[in-house]
Amino acid sequence: MNMLIFKCLQMALLLVFSSRYTIAEKKTQNPKRTYIIHMDKFNMPASFDDHLQWYDSSLKLVSETAEMLYAYKHVAHGFSTRLTTQEADLLTKQPGILSVIPEVRYELHTTRTPEFLGLEKTKTLLGSYGKQSEVVVGVIDTGVWPELKSFDDTGLGPVPSSWKGECETGKNFNSSNCNKKLVGARFFAKGYEAAFGPIDEKTESKSPRDDDGHGSHTSTTAAGSAVAGASLFGFASGTAKGMATQARVAAYKVCWLGGCFTTDIAAAIDKAIEDGVNILSMSIGGGLMDYYRDTVAMGTFAAMEHGILVSMSAGNGGPSRATLANVAPWITTVGAGTIDRDFPAYITLGNGKRYNGVSLYNGKLPPDSPLPLVYAANVGQDSTDGLCTTDSLNPSKVSGKIVICDRGGNPRAEKSLVVKRAGGIGMILANKEDYGEELVADSYLLPAAALGEKASNEVKKYVSSALKPTAKIAFGGTQLGVQPSPVVAAFSSRGPNILTPKILKPDLIAPGVNILAGWSGKVGPTGLSDDTRHVSFNIISGTSMSCPHVSGLAALLKGAHPEWSPAIIRSALMTTSYRAYKNGQAITDVATGIPATPFDYGAGHVDPVAALDPGLVYDTTADDYLSFLCALNYTSFQIKLVARKEFTCDKKIKYRVEDLNYPSFSVPFDTALGARGGSHKSTTVQYKRILTNVGTPATYKVSVSSQSPSVKITVEPQILSFKALNEKKSYTVTFTSTSMSSGTTSFAHLEWSDGKHKVTSPIAFSWT
Repeated sequence: MNMLIFKCLQMALLLVFSSRYTIAEKKTQNPKRTYIIHMDKFNMPASFDDHLQWYDSSLKLVSETAEMLYAYKHVAHGFSTRLTTQEADLLTKQPGILSVIPEVRYELHTTRTPEFLGLEKTKTLLGSYGKQSEVVVGVIDTGVWPELKSFDDTGLGPVPSSWKGECETGKNFNSSNCNKKLVGARFFAKGYEAAFGPIDEKTESKSPRDDDGHGSHTSTTAAGSAVAGASLFGFASGTAKGMATQARVAAYKVCWLGGCFTTDIAAAIDKAIEDGVNILSMSIGGGLMDYYRDTVAMGTFAAMEHGILVSMSAGNGGPSRATLANVAPWITTVGAGTIDRDFPAYITLGNGKRYNGVSLYNGKLPPDSPLPLVYAANVGQDSTDGLCTTDSLNPSKVSGKIVICDRGGNPRAEKSLVVKRAGGIGMILANKEDYGEELVADSYLLPAAALGEKASNEVKKYVSSALKPTAKIAFGGTQLGVQPSPVVAAFSSRGPNILTPKILKPDLIAPGVNILAGWSGKVGPTGLSDDTRHVSFNIISGTSMSCPHVSGLAALLKGAHPEWSPAIIRSALMTTSYRAYKNGQAITDVATGIPATPFDYGAGHVDPVAALDPGLVYDTTADDYLSFLCALNYTSFQIKLVARKEFTCDKKIKYRVEDLNYPSFSVPFDTALGARGGSHKSTTVQYKRILTNVGTPATYKVSVSSQSPSVKITVEPQILSFKALNEKKSYTVTFTSTSMSSGTTSFAHLEWSDGKHKVTSPIAFSWT
């Protein structure tokens, strides 16, 4: 009887809604867009036999023609579909609908490093690769180029029995493209095609094949096999290998020419969980939003619950403050630093002054004699900016000359193409204030070199003052042992974390500048359509490159310690990171030339050798994250969206973000609170933490180093003695601050040591 009543009601509502909408559609021609629908799984009407039937019935209530794109199992209880705004509003009002979330478009965060990170030492420490070959690294990106030697499976044993993934077939891709190294490959395009129409298979492969290069680069960085004799046009020659050479790789293609859509990303995370990945690497990012509205945050929460460490790029919005992406505390957020390798190029001006830059140009060399030098802002068609955007240069003023182009606005290599098309012979890429002295090398399409801000300013002054300015460009190959290194990359996104100020992000930094790794055979090294060169390895930069370094290192740790949770692995990587060079000087921010801070590098630069034996760790469970959501004053409804379960915050418990067991501290002070009690009124806050012993029995003593005399830091107790493996001990840190000016920041570090291990946590203070 109940079923009959429901069906009658459904038909009546369908007639009302569909007729009403048909009229509205004719009047407004309201376009459709993609939504992810979250359903209240635990309150499915008893009249339905399964959830798919319920989902479909609910959808048909508002649209006769809409179809489900994906039905999600793990990352959400629900589905994705295309609806008009009116249909989405109607669906929101239905019983059993928790949320109707519009799709978001994400963007990509676009061989020396194993030696730079000291990975050769890990073989000695481990004795062997441990169970690294049992670890599967899932890479959600642009797909994979399976023919790369980096996916050679020589010497690898059988695919882990726990692996349930597949090698999907499609254009230019079949099941034989997978092997014991590349154990899985899938593609997800329903969301993309819903937004852009059917994929044009003349330009894109509707399959796991990587037509872009980005996915092949990230996956081989994380876990590529060792390949001798690797280089890009002879640059960075040597043996290229991933961080975890024995780990397996699974590729999940979600990014296409038009971007990466959250419906497809969610489906990929869903399948990765089901397939059995251990590490999930995602070098993509979108805007910040509340966790219960953030599809990727919700999806990665599910991955964390299944024991999967999720590593994501921090973003390329630096050096501006508060530019971070992917800040959920269950995600490991990775910024970028440099390594000790460079590709020098030299600019010699007509006045005899020479400036050092970088370049990966390897084509026909320019004349050895000086060439006329012009600034793009002075030779434009209409605009007076110096960005060298498409068709912006006047060929009559550029032909036969070297052109100075300002960095920013459009891709760096594209600027060289603009100059070339206008008849220019060479290019100088000039850094402005935002990029400081950061030098990123590119494989330009004509002789070109990038200069830091100071040199760029001097070159521009010369052009404006000389009667007939000239310049020569020369190239210096590959240089190793560059110091100081690492430095924080200017493009690496910075804190503070404006979504959750009491959680410090990024978590750490890793190599992300001028990284050599595998590439797609479909496009040239610049990715430009005019670039017809084909390479097996490419050198590119971005937090997209630093993220898979940490993903691979997480696989290394998972192989050595299979019992470690995602939070323990992250803690080990963070608390053993370093913040100073061997000479004791602090790591530098290349954008400013001054010491970097935890808002730039989080806990510091990753040190995998130390991370293998961290001594103590900060573990965090799914229940801890639920308490964290309670501390954010999330309602039971909002928590259900994130965690996909019924959970009510206990009114008897005082939940605090300060008590999330995180390996770092972010302490924002409200200056208004201090001002109410007078200019010298103090503010006191407490943070609680729990340490777990993963080493031998030992006694640890705490020490604090602080740059902030205005904050008193007290730790209780000051000594922790551990007698057994996995024993837990708690401590409390009290921060007492005198009033400071709004906008002020300061930093400190807290360290527990037993004489052998140093378990270090950064502390970031801010006054708002």
